Amino acid sequence: MRWETLAEEKAAPALFGTASVTRTFDTPEFRGITFHEVRARSLVNRVPGASRMPFEWTVNPYRGCSHACVYCFARKTHSYLDLDTGIGFDSQIVVKVNAPEVLRRELAAGSWTGEHIAMGTNVDCYQRAEGRYRLMPGILSALIERSNPFSILTKGTLILRDLELLRAAAARSDVGVSMSVGFTDPELWRTVEPGTPSPERRLDTVRTLTDHGIACGVLMAPVIPYLGDSPEQLRRTVAAIAAAGATSVTPLVLHLRPGAREWFLAWLDQHHPRLRRRYDALYANGAYAPTWYQRRVTRQVHELATEYGIGPAGPGAARALPRPPAAPAPPDPAAGTQLALL
Repeated sequence: MRWETLAEEKAAPALFGTASVTRTFDTPEFRGITFHEVRARSLVNRVPGASRMPFEWTVNPYRGCSHACVYCFARKTHSYLDLDTGIGFDSQIVVKVNAPEVLRRELAAGSWTGEHIAMGTNVDCYQRAEGRYRLMPGILSALIERSNPFSILTKGTLILRDLELLRAAAARSDVGVSMSVGFTDPELWRTVEPGTPSPERRLDTVRTLTDHGIACGVLMAPVIPYLGDSPEQLRRTVAAIAAAGATSVTPLVLHLRPGAREWFLAWLDQHHPRLRRRYDALYANGAYAPTWYQRRVTRQVHELATEYGIGPAGPGAARALPRPPAAPAPPDPAAGTQLALL
């Protein structure tokens, strides 16, 4: 099976009925989740030139994500495997069981010149499945062997298991680690990100990483309109991020691509039906909130970050560890940057 970049992939062979599937099964300790173990032919994916992503190469050892974030833009990619983009995305997890060995082979190829590799940009490489399959230690070891620069974006506290590997990597190359924390409201978290560690635990992870010399930025994403964007909510979130010792904070307003849009709006109709008309108006022109709204949120977060002593991160700023990144001019949200701090 050929694995294209999950962020922009146009077509891919259906998962089932191919020789790449080694086994599919349920397991009691992961009740409600089905794992589809596959042997990937390649692992390093090139992001198409038309992509908004501020990086060129990605590695994704999993497809689907038990974090079950109702807004996840990667939901659409499950349809390329003939899998459901709703509950199926949350519970049908594709595992590339040979990921470390494939990556090691690709990094050793003469055509590879050591470019930066981004991980966790589609689905979380430290989701619950990683506790069972332990693919990331092998992936990190392969990158360390080649002194290959990389970055990780995650909501998973399991990243602390690989703390020493991250320290070893940072001693040899540019490494960036970022935690995604869009809000601190516990009630919102329980319904919109039901499979993730709590925001408090994620910020504790940021604190632990920084205490061990690994600078960690925070992608404040998503900022959810009308549910997590009041001045008071933004202040609480930025204050908590600063207290955790984050080196930077970069806001990203909720965007609703096809696949994620339908799932999120169904969630909205169930939990906050009074907001449906406001969302239809705000996202009437596509997946992104209007530029004026994005700029307002970005300005507020940057002002709060300055007040609390942390700065926004520009593209590439979080890659170098353990040196804290500088605070360049705030990025223009109208440019549509997806993951500015990577």
